[in-house]
Order: sequence, then C-alpha cells, then structure tokens
Amino acid sequence: MPTTITMPQLGESVTEGTVAQWLKKPGDAIEKYESFVEISTDKVTAEVPSPVSGVLKEIIVKEGETVPTGTPIAVIDEVGAATQPEPALKVPHASPMPARPQPARPFVARPASRNGGALNPPETLRRVSPAVRRLARENSVDLTTVRGTGDQGRITANDVLAAAQQGPGAAMAAGIMAAPPTRQPAPAAPAPPAPTSPPRPGAPPAPGRSTYDRPIPGTLVPLSQARKIIAQRMVESKHTAPHAWTMVEVDVTDLWNLRRAEKDRFQREKGYALTLLPFFIHAVVQSLKAYPLMNARFTDEGIQVLKEINVGIAVAVSSNLMVPVIRHADNYSIAGLVVEAGKLIEKARAGKLTADDLTGGTFTVNNTGANGSVLSAPILNGGQAGIVTMEAVVKRPVVVDDDKIVIRSMMNVCLSLDHRVVDGAIASAFLVDLKKRLEARRSGEAL
Repeated sequence: MPTTITMPQLGESVTEGTVAQWLKKPGDAIEKYESFVEISTDKVTAEVPSPVSGVLKEIIVKEGETVPTGTPIAVIDEVGAATQPEPALKVPHASPMPARPQPARPFVARPASRNGGALNPPETLRRVSPAVRRLARENSVDLTTVRGTGDQGRITANDVLAAAQQGPGAAMAAGIMAAPPTRQPAPAAPAPPAPTSPPRPGAPPAPGRSTYDRPIPGTLVPLSQARKIIAQRMVESKHTAPHAWTMVEVDVTDLWNLRRAEKDRFQREKGYALTLLPFFIHAVVQSLKAYPLMNARFTDEGIQVLKEINVGIAVAVSSNLMVPVIRHADNYSIAGLVVEAGKLIEKARAGKLTADDLTGGTFTVNNTGANGSVLSAPILNGGQAGIVTMEAVVKRPVVVDDDKIVIRSMMNVCLSLDHRVVDGAIASAFLVDLKKRLEARRSGEAL
C-alpha cells in the first residue's frame, strides 16, 4: 500500500522546509526509522526517518525546493503491499546504482593528503548536499580538503564556512593533524600554518563572493534562507508583541569568588568549564517558579501559563543565531546545567543540533556579556513572555553599609518582556527576585 510522505514540521514555529538531499533513490529499500531524506529549515538541518518499511516509489519534491509543511514530498510502497519489493532490494549494498547522472565536479585540482590522495573519498563527496556545494563554490572552498563534522563524516555548511575563514590549505592542514600518528606526511612541501581565528574586523577579506561572515565593502551580501527567516521572525516579534524593557544591577562578587574556587575541580571532574551561565540559569528558573506569569505566552483566548520550564540559550554560530533548549530546566542542579548547556553549545557550534533541541522553549537566556556588552535590549523569541541577558562583569567602586566605598564585581541584568502578558510591576519583581538569588550565592555551597 502506498504511503505518502509529507514535509515534516521541524519546530513549532516552522512553516516550510527545503529538501537538502535525498538519501535514497526510487527503487531503494527503506527500513522503518531509517533516514531517507535531509530537510533544512532556518534553524536546523535534519535527517528524516521513514515511518514505514518498504520501497521508495516516487520523489515528488526535488533537491533544493522549498515547500510548506504538510506538502507531499515522496511516496513509499509499504512492505506487504500488492507490489512486493524484490529480496535483493532489502540489501541496499547488493547492487548499488547512482541516483542520477552526476554533474562534473567543480574542483579539478585536488591537493594530496598525507596519504597521497584526496582527504575525502568519493562516497563522502556524493553525500554533500546541494546547498553545501553551492556555499563551497561561493567561497572558493575545495570540498576534497574539508573534514566533515556531521553525521558519518558528512560535510556541513559550518565546515565550509570554517574552511573559508581559515584560508586555502587550512582544511588540508587540519586533516593532516587529525590523521593517525604512525603515518608519515607526503614529501610535498607543507602548507603554511593557517589562522585559527576569524579575520580581524577591518582586515582585507579573502578573494571571493561577499558573505555574511566575510562582508566585502562596496558589495551586496546575498540573504541566505536562514537570514531571511530570522529577519522575518524578528520583525514579526517586534510588530506582534509590545516590547518593554527593564534592568537591575547585581553584585556578583561572592558568586564570582565561588565560581573561581570551584572551576578547576569542576573542569577535571566534569570536563566542562564552569562559567557564570549555569548559576544564572538556575537562578532564573527559581525566579520563574516564583513569578509564573513570566513563563507564559499570550493567546487570543487568554494568557497561557506554561507548566514546563524550558530555557533557551542564545548561541551565535557563523552567520546564524541558534537557541537550543534545556528542557525541564527546573530538574537540574547547577552542575547538571553546566553539563547540559555545554553539550547543547557544543552541538550548536558543530552544526549537530536536532529539531528537538530547538523547540519547546518557554523563556530565553542570553549571555551577551561574553562579548563585552554591558547593556542590551534583546528582541523576544516568538511566543515567549521574556528574554533576560547577563552582561559583562565589571569591577566598580560601590557604596556599601556605613557609606564605605569598596571595589565589587558588578553585572547588569536586562529583561525584555511582552507587555501583553506581564506589567512592569511583575517584571520588576521578577528581576529583583533574580538579583537576590544571584547575590545570595556564597563560597562553599554545593553545586
């Protein structure tokens, strides 16, 4: 019996998706839960599993096409239908066939790796999505020299952008460094060392097309699909939710000393750096419990106060902004939040976030202070009542009891809120409560 597969909704606010790559071709056998297509949205690229076992009968939407969620994209003949697949089709490797005539590869000259050949074998390059190929062409990146960080070594857009930032030869050097130590490099002259950080602001851009990561003065930076949707969502948020803003100063001297005393031990035991972020998230969660209207959303029927506390963490990656979500954040200790946040940030930077990682957020935290910011007014994440920022910690002279002036570590905490959901009194009370919790942290407390 034929089963029609539709474009999935990869996120609660996602309305369309792009077929990045078909992992199967018509006539291929597919097992239930086996990935058969790769779908891209503005926030995530994910492999979609088949809901049934059978044979891929028809591909309706071609690679590179964008269609609304719910649109039919393929048809699968289920096992047990009138047209049974041949037994050989159940073994995909028994008689491989190309899905379509392969176009001539855009890169002819292939630098040698330490093994004397290209870094990526042909089967790896065949799994590169059209969007990634196009990005590579735009940035003059040779895909044969890029080491993929995606599933099963697949090359992602972040891999291409990283190679473009590092310059020619850098991807090759990275491949050599990652090779087994028992092998010897080829006698060819080694490539010059590549920079490990993005070009300095104002530095001359590398030759090629102007991009969001490498804008060239006097040129137009084309809008990617992700950038278009981000712009649309930000405009919608500002037009839909009446934003209000407020701020408090927090004395984090004792918290800073606690973190400094514990960071080395924590790094050894857990493998993640202990920053102020998990302390901040933990305090935010407790304040959300005290003021549940901050963990709510506006609807036409009324204000929906949410039961789950799922905290989104804003993470900047290349030319995009991701907000992975810590689900049930109220169930974690500070130590647990360190590990959970660390895993999500690592996945975001490696381009491995899934749709589940990016959905369900009820409140957002943004560590703008990591970039040196001392004051910010962020735009709300759609459907949430608030987003709070932790700004840079700055040592300042502060007047304390008995009019004494002392040097303290101070941090601004800024809150943007949906004024349809909460009034200024509730927002201010929430921030004051958050301030008290952060200032109450003392050295020697359990994490």
